[in-house]
Amino acid sequence: MRFLVFLSILISVGFPMSNYAATNTFKTAIFAGGCFWCMQSDFDKVPGVVKTVVGYTGGTLVNPSYEQVSEGGTGHFEAIEVTYNPKVTNYKKLLNNFWHNVDPTDANGQFCDKGMQYRSAIFYANTNQQAIATDSKQQLLKTKRFKNIATLILPASTFYPAEAYHQDYYKKNPVRYKFYRYTCGRDKRLAQVWGQLSEK
Repeated sequence: MRFLVFLSILISVGFPMSNYAATNTFKTAIFAGGCFWCMQSDFDKVPGVVKTVVGYTGGTLVNPSYEQVSEGGTGHFEAIEVTYNPKVTNYKKLLNNFWHNVDPTDANGQFCDKGMQYRSAIFYANTNQQAIATDSKQQLLKTKRFKNIATLILPASTFYPAEAYHQDYYKKNPVRYKFYRYTCGRDKRLAQVWGQLSEK
């Protein structure tokens, strides 16, 4: 009887620890590429990405609101925090997806959205991410496709999740999202920059 009780305790404790261990192997990356609705839609399609959260980072104001960031005075970027399984994908592959979903030549924003809060940027969490991000930018310059790359590579700072209505916006409001994306000319410009047009 004591053995059964002991076994039940092990099982009840063991399962949560097992789940924690699996979750604890996941890694995160933070990117800014203009409208965070679009970036979330693009990254959610990447194999190995287990979670995405849109939000604000890089500024000085604590826990800013969408309205405050949109006014452009807080220094924040609209950004996305990507949680991924390193057994399925890696940081280099995420960077490749990032580059192909932004216009790296635009220093004033992205597509129809202009302002400092819409600039493209890569936020590194450690020296390893910094080295990989810097190398990816240099490799892109070596292709001679671009004379200059305006995308910033910055140290990660506090990431503040955006309001609930912004999370998974493309799923919650598919018609409005598709209309915005089309009228903003995002995919048209991506086709011009990267030479191909894919379904978003």
